[in-house]
Amino acid sequence: MVTAPDEYAISDNAYQWSVRVFSIVRRLLSVNIKLHHDEDQISTGDIFLFNHFARFETFIPQYLIYQENGVYCRSVAAAEFFAQDAAMASYLRGVGAVPNNHPRLLPFLAAEILRGRKVIVFPEGGMVKDRRVKDHGGGYSIYSRTAAERRKQHRGAAVLALALDAFKTLVRHAEERGDEQWLEAAAGRLGLGGPEPLLAAARKATLIVPANITFYPIRVDDNLLRKGMELFNRGLSRRASEELLIEGNILLKNTDMDIRLGDAQRVALRWHWWEMQLMRRLARRVSNLDEVFELPAHSGGWDTRMLSRRLRRKSMAVRDSYMHEMYLNVTVNTSHLASSVIFQLLEEATTRIAMPAFHQILYACIKRVQKESGVHLHRSLRNPAAYSAILDGGGEGLRQFLANAGNAGLVGVDEGEYVFSDKLAREHSFDEVRLENIVEVYANEVAPITVIGDHVADAIRGADALTAQALAALRFDDQLLAHRWDLAQFSKPRHAEINAQQTATADPSWFLELPKDHHDLGVVLVHGFLASPAEVRGFGERLAALGYPVIGVRLKGHGTSPWDLRERSWQDWLASVQRGCAIMRAYAARFAVVGFSTGGSLALRLAADRPPGLAAVCAVAVPLKFEDRNMRFVPLVHGANRLVSWVSSYEGVMPFRENNSEHPDINYRHMPIRGLYELRLLVSELERRLPDVRCPLRIVQGDRDPVVAPHSARMVHDAVGSKHKDVVMVHADRHGILSEDIDGTQQHVIDFLDSVRLSPPTE
Repeated sequence: MVTAPDEYAISDNAYQWSVRVFSIVRRLLSVNIKLHHDEDQISTGDIFLFNHFARFETFIPQYLIYQENGVYCRSVAAAEFFAQDAAMASYLRGVGAVPNNHPRLLPFLAAEILRGRKVIVFPEGGMVKDRRVKDHGGGYSIYSRTAAERRKQHRGAAVLALALDAFKTLVRHAEERGDEQWLEAAAGRLGLGGPEPLLAAARKATLIVPANITFYPIRVDDNLLRKGMELFNRGLSRRASEELLIEGNILLKNTDMDIRLGDAQRVALRWHWWEMQLMRRLARRVSNLDEVFELPAHSGGWDTRMLSRRLRRKSMAVRDSYMHEMYLNVTVNTSHLASSVIFQLLEEATTRIAMPAFHQILYACIKRVQKESGVHLHRSLRNPAAYSAILDGGGEGLRQFLANAGNAGLVGVDEGEYVFSDKLAREHSFDEVRLENIVEVYANEVAPITVIGDHVADAIRGADALTAQALAALRFDDQLLAHRWDLAQFSKPRHAEINAQQTATADPSWFLELPKDHHDLGVVLVHGFLASPAEVRGFGERLAALGYPVIGVRLKGHGTSPWDLRERSWQDWLASVQRGCAIMRAYAARFAVVGFSTGGSLALRLAADRPPGLAAVCAVAVPLKFEDRNMRFVPLVHGANRLVSWVSSYEGVMPFRENNSEHPDINYRHMPIRGLYELRLLVSELERRLPDVRCPLRIVQGDRDPVVAPHSARMVHDAVGSKHKDVVMVHADRHGILSEDIDGTQQHVIDFLDSVRLSPPTE
């Protein structure tokens, strides 16, 4: 009989209680769990396989699958947990766990799958702390503490899937020959209530879903959990201390736990036609699941023995296939790539490297790996805001990695060079490697992904050829990625109502125009508030046709969603302009910044810092005073919004204000009050810093501008410290004088740029 005995019946109360408790604990802990999967993997999968790096992760897959699909799961637990404590044993049985010494473990799990439940398996067995999953021959193996040697991963999941699929074949054959008695008996033994549920289960493909759990970052510094245990248990073992240190940091400190479901393995594809014929022969002799799992290898007929041998060989092939998929689904992060770079350098006998050279290699490696569609990157490697500072030795990911490696005595700094310790090459025991050589643990984890090693090697070999222009091209690509990232972050359901009302359709992306024979003066174009690079793209194309290299900057928060702009400060906008200047600096020794409206304010604020290479600024319709008298009330409304957000979940008394734009295909239809407030702050900052502007300056202003008070132009002119400056007033009753080229505005700018280009550098 294979009906579930009462002692292993899943308890609805225990399961629901566990889900509620885990939901509460999840909110209290600092581990950030993210489940990545396709739409149907959880609903169609039968056997879910997970790698094993921490104790607590064994409780998480069941919880996530239940939350996603509402289905109970079976899992396998060590028999010792069922023998030591009656209450613990009762609880484990209630939430679907089965002891690993259950006499009918695999037939029992197969029957549960036929009843519609999922099965969770950890094919590595115990925890794999070193993450060294490949043997010297390139195959997959792990360290076994009990055997004190490396071994292959368990085949249980493969045997379970193959035997289950074989039984499904027998069911279908019984249906083909019209054997109602066989079907009734089989359904009865499974407790399915009749042949129809059994036939429905038999028609469904048996699917194995390999999954990878990746923690980031892995910290080796001390934590309260380990210190507390040390107080109560003096002489804590090395193994216990290591586990509390690493796993306590995962739980208590901000850690990402990415669970990624890989491509489902369809077991039926493993059968050859002649093997199907063998199963047809067996169909009349085999009557239940247990007999399928007990096919003798050395007795019975030749067909039985042959099929048994085939099942064993196939189980090894299936095991290797799903382990390969499991290890390929690691979520790659900065520490993985930095560790791989270090070990590749060590293989080339490089024990010291200049810090800027290491940063460039790591950055180039990130950019190379981004192009690999089959590599799953941690979100910090898909968001340029999180990794682009690596080029300058910054970024949270690099900082964390260096801090951990430094604390472990693996990587040091000496006279502007990173120094790699001899400790990196030492062998460490299984229970100490996570503490003593975290760099090796990271490198081992991505070793199965061969393209990572290839890109690391290419980045090291190509380090000398990574010119300023090559780096600038990569940085420009970052800006395109950043736009897609920002757009995705502010396209969630909570943003939908405002987003749906937007009318902007023009391309909001950064642009870079590099004429073949271009001038040595570059131009950085900066759009206005609520707009995007589309506002200056036409003018940029005109400048490029005249031989100017041109870059169009997208200010953070623009070209995506008004919600995005609501989260940005004027310093974020200025940083966007600075990034544009850094890119242009690689293509032109000198550059001018042409800014429209708020873009003009940012150009002047940038000039106050006198960045290297800045030759001039042209500020068009730059706001210092506004025609809209309501701007004076913006700080008051913004303060009210903040007060409301503190005391309720409501978004504020007036989070957005409608915008009647001159260019609805370019501008947001809604202005966030927070954005207007930041604009006021920018103008105040600009007034304070105008005397620090010393570069050549042209101000172009419409004489009847409905947005910017025309006398702003003269106020700016009189306040700046530039020796070479002028004001050009154009006849216009519209604000958008640059994009619309009203009264020759564009030519006024071009004339100024030509004069700067042909003049010697000046302050």
